[in-house]
Amino acid sequence: MLKIGDFSKLSQVTVKALRLYDQLGLLKPIYVDEFTSYRYYCAEQLPRLNRILALKDLGFSLEQIAKLLDENVPSAEIRGMLRLKQAELQRLVEEEQARLLRVEARLKQIEEESIPKYEIVLKKVEPIKVASIREVIPNFAAVPRLYDQLFDTLQQQGIQEPSYCAGIWHDSTYKESDVDWEAVASAESFVSSNKRVKVYELLGFEKMACAVHHGSYDTSNQAYAALISWIEANGYKIIGSNREVYIIGGNEQNNESYVTEIQFPVARA
Repeated sequence: MLKIGDFSKLSQVTVKALRLYDQLGLLKPIYVDEFTSYRYYCAEQLPRLNRILALKDLGFSLEQIAKLLDENVPSAEIRGMLRLKQAELQRLVEEEQARLLRVEARLKQIEEESIPKYEIVLKKVEPIKVASIREVIPNFAAVPRLYDQLFDTLQQQGIQEPSYCAGIWHDSTYKESDVDWEAVASAESFVSSNKRVKVYELLGFEKMACAVHHGSYDTSNQAYAALISWIEANGYKIIGSNREVYIIGGNEQNNESYVTEIQFPVARA
């Protein structure tokens, strides 16, 4: 028999880890002295310990390893756990590859001595209940009219200041006339649809490429250009209509105090 310290040296596993494996039932000592509480192991336990280490190296938690060590677990269940772990690791690899592309893009900007005006971030956007007016408008000057009509409806139903206000561009290309525009605002409390206003759950997305534009709507094209460039450089593609979320906004076209978050739903190309 080997004292825990000697078994630790032999297996190159810390005493602390061996004690934890004992507590979790992964690897029990073959003998515990009832007077000194010393733990004793034997060389025949090394294959089981090595299996624990191999499974740990694959990324399994100790709780999962305990299940995998159970000889009564069906092979189909073991295969299922391994496939889930494979999918999880593949996702992590893809996320790190995407991070690497972002680092390379930032290095290129620095090498070209070009400090980005906009920081682009990827974030998850949850679904939200909204009230909406969608219309093909003759030009951008007609946008405030849609919001006036939308807010009038909300106020009639007791919503004075919606927590979320956005515009959605449904055209696949930039247009200055006959624009397919949707004005949306959050409608957390009950709001009923009518002939003019539709109430529905606005889709969420796992990944939105987002940039915050400080300034008037007239100069937001700079943020759009930065976003499109970032999406292409980082190996993404646009998968839906882009949104403008009005954090601070209003009906004035040229107001430098406005803050707008521009969002594009994206996925790996």
